[in-house]
Amino acid sequence: METPTLLLLTTLTILLLPLLLSPKATHTLKHKLNLLRHHHPKPTTIHSLYIYPIKSCRGIRLPHTTLHKHGLSLDRRWMFIDAKTNQFLTIRQDSRMTLITTALSPDSSQLIISIPSFSKDQEISLPTEPTADWLAQHTTLEHVTIWDTVTDAYAYGPEVNALFSEFLGREVKLVYKGPERRILRGNGAPEILGREQDTYFPDVHPVLIASAASIEELNGRLVNGGNEAITIERFRPNIVVTGDVPWEEDSWKVVRIVGGDNNNKQKVELDVVARCARCQVPNVDPDTAVKNARQPWDTLMKYRRVDEGIKFKPCFGMLSAPRQEGRVEVGMKFEVVEVTDGHRYIKGF
Repeated sequence: METPTLLLLTTLTILLLPLLLSPKATHTLKHKLNLLRHHHPKPTTIHSLYIYPIKSCRGIRLPHTTLHKHGLSLDRRWMFIDAKTNQFLTIRQDSRMTLITTALSPDSSQLIISIPSFSKDQEISLPTEPTADWLAQHTTLEHVTIWDTVTDAYAYGPEVNALFSEFLGREVKLVYKGPERRILRGNGAPEILGREQDTYFPDVHPVLIASAASIEELNGRLVNGGNEAITIERFRPNIVVTGDVPWEEDSWKVVRIVGGDNNNKQKVELDVVARCARCQVPNVDPDTAVKNARQPWDTLMKYRRVDEGIKFKPCFGMLSAPRQEGRVEVGMKFEVVEVTDGHRYIKGF
């Protein structure tokens, strides 16, 4: 019995040794070993919560909010479009969009939009939950295009759009998602998810979950390579969780957020549908809108092309679809209910 075992070990060593010379292969091997060791990851907590009311504009960090099936409350409910084509606009086309800041009034009834670096004295204030009468008086319902999907949206008038058109140097319109459902596609399509679910203006899926341990590990690589550390805000996550095992999130399949006391437990679960394949938006510094020509893209490309469904892009964070709705807040327990080694990205646009 010893000879076959020895032969197997020797064969595995010969096969694996060349792979270990590659940083990406080393990361992949370590990651798979971690999956074996941490098949049932220990509970952690919610570290931070973010919403980005206007797609591609500056977000808001919150101590608590409500998780809906379409995403966190007010997240990506608005977006900018080209006034001539009604095509959506993002940081990909103009990194200056990150200088457009958003805030909520104390009672969260108003979204306050400003561009401090451009016009310190001007603010636009819009109701966060406009009534049908308000929308009829102040907007027009139009069709807009986000990626290859056409959906409806309420377009604001010149009194709102003039500031942003002047800032961006082109005619733009701010729009608010209309009543037509934007059904999830790709890994969240009904035939895969097992239910029909919709969202507002995220690229594909309602919620992006990221790990504080993973951004710390990435920053270690960046600093060791002579680059500056970056904030997790560059990846525009909604929920950031604590933990001490980088990239453990790659294996999540179902996660649960638990709050309340023993007498009044509150639980919401999310299906983790896919890894988030990244473009070069994280290269943009949200404080300055300056795009770094190389980082963190180059570093991520060396070892985070881990998804067989989209090998030409690195991955950071996990795209998720909530099963239930409820209050979420910083400090709540975060549990991994199910894990998988079968995540494979399916294009959703």
